[in-house]
Amino acid sequence: MTASGKIIDLRKLLAERFPPRQIGAAAATRFIIGLPFLDQAVGGGLPNGAITELISPRASAGTASLIHALLQSALRNYYFVALIDGRDSFDPCALDHSSLRHLLWVRCTKALEAIKAADLLLRDGNFSLVIVDLVLNPVEELHKIPQTSWYRLQRLVESAPTACLVLTRHGMVSSAQLKMVLENSWSLETFKEVDAISQLRFRVQRSHLRSEVSY
Repeated sequence: MTASGKIIDLRKLLAERFPPRQIGAAAATRFIIGLPFLDQAVGGGLPNGAITELISPRASAGTASLIHALLQSALRNYYFVALIDGRDSFDPCALDHSSLRHLLWVRCTKALEAIKAADLLLRDGNFSLVIVDLVLNPVEELHKIPQTSWYRLQRLVESAPTACLVLTRHGMVSSAQLKMVLENSWSLETFKEVDAISQLRFRVQRSHLRSEVSY
């Protein structure tokens, strides 16, 4: 089978396993995550048809816990998530099996592999949320991603009912309509708290949206 034939078969499989979610016109511009601390921080939800970059400059800022919270919210609110794992660092054992039913986990080892996976998934619009986790990828790898690749991904997501969230260590996505900074620095004591995830704090660094909100 040719490479193009394999891609066609993969798209059919994704469409069957992860049918696109229908959204109303009123909710078309925003995707409500279902996590109040995040939805409020970005003015009511992540922008649909756009890339949001979440910059995590500190090593223990809580991005892994945020991903787990997003997957649990996907289960509660019946939407599908694609996690493109740029460094094969996601630990599914930390979640119960039911939380993984709405997840497509794409395991990559290099940043350019993650960009290619995002290109494929954003073309089809099968997922309400596509997460590209590049937090642990080396800086030298990230610098090899052409800026034209980010603009191509932005053009792809514009035509899909999808919110694309890119997690990075340093700001690098020039086409992102919304850039946020995760300002936490967690310790072992933080994880012992009952509702530690709600303590995540975001700062809007740049927004090309109609309104800007800081939380």
